[in-house]
Amino acid sequence: MVTVVLVEPENAGNVGAIARSMKNFGLKDLVLVNPLCDCKGSEAIARSKHAKDVLDNARVVKKIPSFDCLVATTSQVGSDYNIPRSPVNPEQLAEMLKGKKGKIAILFGREGKGLSNIEIESCDFIVTIESSKKYPVLNVSHSASIIFYELFKKLGSDKIAQNFVSAGKVEKNQIMKMLKQCMNKLPFKTSDKKSTQVKVWKRLIGKSFLTKREAYAVMGFFRKILQKK
Repeated sequence: MVTVVLVEPENAGNVGAIARSMKNFGLKDLVLVNPLCDCKGSEAIARSKHAKDVLDNARVVKKIPSFDCLVATTSQVGSDYNIPRSPVNPEQLAEMLKGKKGKIAILFGREGKGLSNIEIESCDFIVTIESSKKYPVLNVSHSASIIFYELFKKLGSDKIAQNFVSAGKVEKNQIMKMLKQCMNKLPFKTSDKKSTQVKVWKRLIGKSFLTKREAYAVMGFFRKILQKK
């Protein structure tokens, strides 16, 4: 179980929003370190919606507890030479935590100034969210939601059942076979131009994550083209 630790939160609304996001993505354990707002008051409860139980069970402590693995969050990253601020992204974090046991916590800093250098250096590593250079700093509740979502994709055990089946290699290979047959009916100035089209379509099909139903619909479309005289 991953613990969420908020260091000196200043805005009760943000605390409530984080509690809500935690419940959305299957997290339950919330620790509040020396909070500077009423983290269990009306504003926090209103923002938490149906996650009041997360707030009610949150532990309020004076200092950051000890964990087997402590991950800091920050938007201030360094160069290759600044090892303490050399980050991973949320997706990499989720992959790293997959299958890991023990007491693991993700540390979120103050809304105004984030985590201190000392707090970051006390962590095992840091995670950062790639964002625009023009405005790279996210609201703490928004950044928490992004990280929780990535964790849930890899670690979640109570995901909502999906009512579709993804197309597999067999279906995608058949689409490409039929696509090439269709291309054989079209004029290309050079074989290189034809080869480029094949590569582009292969990338498009791979990135689209077709369902089986969609894959068979695409095959049906190509079949009609191939049958046309």
